[in-house]
Amino acid sequence: MKKLRAFPLRAVLRKTLGSLALLIGVLGFIPLAVDPIPWFASLFPVHLDTVFGLIHIEQAYAQGLMTTLHTDGLVLGATAGVSALMVLVAGILLVQDPLHAVKSLGSGIKASPMAILRSPVTTYKRIVRVRNWILEKVEYLQSESAKWKTTFNIIKAPYSLLRAMGFSQQMATTFLLAGSVAGTTVGVAEVLADKSFSRGDTGVYSAPADVPVVWSEDYNTLRIDLGSTPVREITIENVSVGTVFTGSALPSGQQNVVQISGNTISGGTNTRLEVGHLIFEKSRCKKLELSDIQAHTILIRGNASDGQSIAPSPGTSRMLAIGGGHQQAEAMVTSGGLYDRIWIQAPTSGVNGRVGTLRLTNLYTKGGLCVLSKMNVGTLEILLNEIGMGDGFSTKEFSVATTVTGANITIEDNVEVTIAEPATS
Repeated sequence: MKKLRAFPLRAVLRKTLGSLALLIGVLGFIPLAVDPIPWFASLFPVHLDTVFGLIHIEQAYAQGLMTTLHTDGLVLGATAGVSALMVLVAGILLVQDPLHAVKSLGSGIKASPMAILRSPVTTYKRIVRVRNWILEKVEYLQSESAKWKTTFNIIKAPYSLLRAMGFSQQMATTFLLAGSVAGTTVGVAEVLADKSFSRGDTGVYSAPADVPVVWSEDYNTLRIDLGSTPVREITIENVSVGTVFTGSALPSGQQNVVQISGNTISGGTNTRLEVGHLIFEKSRCKKLELSDIQAHTILIRGNASDGQSIAPSPGTSRMLAIGGGHQQAEAMVTSGGLYDRIWIQAPTSGVNGRVGTLRLTNLYTKGGLCVLSKMNVGTLEILLNEIGMGDGFSTKEFSVATTVTGANITIEDNVEVTIAEPATS
């Protein structure tokens, strides 16, 4: 059987006396908070029949005596002191270890000032611990994201490698699906992924979207349609265009491998391209034609051509910069790719295309013309290009028409040399 716990007599007496002292102390504080006179006065007059005779106490006498006692500060102070003393005695009797309790109370009082002084530091350290915990989780998620990104890059490596080696999208897809370079699962995983301007995929792009609105395996043109949203920058560099690579051909009925222009809208309002800074540089063209361009500053420098006619006219165009604030689109940048045609236009009636900086560099073309027309430009730079198809200087492969006007025109170091179209590779 479970042995019953025995309570020593001393402990019982201590708890009984402590409870009684606590009750007396609490009752003693009542007169300090509540006026007891109305309650006591209601008990009088009192008539006591004793062996010594009749004792009679009137209500007025009792009320006067209690009022004196209640309003006398000395009496109230004594009552409060006795009550406080009784509460203290009760605390000592009821606490299991009175000496330890007193020491603990003293230690707490002693430590309170330092705890108050140190509280800002303590709070800051707790905030730092929470911050470090959050940062650890964020760093972990970032590392996991980087690992997944690397994994997907490894998975798509065969397709990207084939594109870098000069194969068209169609040829790279055929190789992958046929299994001659990598497994079919890997090829399909990337081929069916969303196409991307930044990755060099062909298609029709509605600026500034990076994903084409139209794409098919039979469409090998890189086309950008500009609308009401200004684009901060468009950069196309290090690409091969036209018939310069094996198996390529211009789209049916097209003669221009590169066309950057506004549009003549049948039955509507014609459009133009508005460009803050246009740079066409280090490119190879069969023929380069500039017409219907109003610019503030024109710089034509270091071009070599198999015949040239450079005849811009003076103009009064203002300086031009394209902005758009928060609504302006970010940059569209692509590097590397094989296309049958590059086409940038403003196809919507009455809506000019607007670009902050339009940079076309290292375009290697064959089989058609490079055309820039129907534009308003802040600064136009035509730099270090090679133009020609090997038919002599009598035909002017590099042509800047008189409809190209500029307020400031610089033409220097442009030479005529024999240049033929590059061979198909």
